[in-house]
Amino acid sequence: MKRGNRTVGGHSDIAVALRYDGKNAPRVTAKGEHQLADRMVEAAEQAGVPLYPDPELAMILSQIPLGDEIPDNLYKAIAEVIAFAYILAGKFPEGFTPPDS
Repeated sequence: MKRGNRTVGGHSDIAVALRYDGKNAPRVTAKGEHQLADRMVEAAEQAGVPLYPDPELAMILSQIPLGDEIPDNLYKAIAEVIAFAYILAGKFPEGFTPPDS
């Protein structure tokens, strides 16, 4: 799940994994509910995959068929997830200066 994947969760009942290659829209690569969601979150934590706790977004993403790209109307929300993951990893675009705290 590590290379380019992000797991969206935060609600103990639903987890969704996304793959983003930096060129195309992110794709839903895994999703689960209840115990499967718990196992997905545990696996992501063990693999060092960033987790983004957003139960509402996880619910919306869980409706997308496996392997499908996210729809245009979710680009902004998923851009925030990707930015969150990059910031956690200490990665910033060339020339980017983080705002002062």
